[in-house]
Amino acid sequence: MITLGSIAPDFYAKTTMGDLQFHKWLGSSWGLLFSHPEDYTPVCTTELGVVANLRDEFEKRGVKAIALSVDSLESHIGWIEDIERSMNAKVNFPIIADEHAEVAQLYEMIHKDSSEKHTIRAVFVIGPEKDIKLMLTYPMAVGRNFDEILRVVDALQLSAKHPVVTPANWKQKEDVIIDPSISEKDAIEAFPKGHQKVIPYLRYTEQP
Repeated sequence: MITLGSIAPDFYAKTTMGDLQFHKWLGSSWGLLFSHPEDYTPVCTTELGVVANLRDEFEKRGVKAIALSVDSLESHIGWIEDIERSMNAKVNFPIIADEHAEVAQLYEMIHKDSSEKHTIRAVFVIGPEKDIKLMLTYPMAVGRNFDEILRVVDALQLSAKHPVVTPANWKQKEDVIIDPSISEKDAIEAFPKGHQKVIPYLRYTEQP
């Protein structure tokens, strides 16, 4: 069973950019693994086009994106032409051809009550230590918000570097919350610019 903090299962796969071993391909980068139900479908086309157009944003954060469906490599290659034409994008990340649903089963991407065959819209953000940092599940009819996924990556990377957590609706450059496990004495030392104590366990400070 995959849970937050567990190690992302490793696998070998055929992709539109050649065969790869997942952990080796990730290296020391962060990873975004996301599944789509089926090639040549409208919502999936928009999603892959958006991820392609966000290449610079993912690269800036050190995130490697990789998509998956249970369609064939030939299907993926043909579909990429439609994505690039309709979304004015260059698909610059691999798409896994998971015809036998081996990776989908590893990552529990097929929900029988939704579809016996097709993957739901699963999202996994994976840290440099290969641990699962985020899991999101969307139904087939709803396209994902990749701006939100970038926002969460920002928050995860910030918390990995500093003893802070992020409040609801937080965005880059907004105030953050000092981790409640940090004592008041340590907080004063760690955040010399000061902090605002709303209640004892809610202390805001500038984003480090």
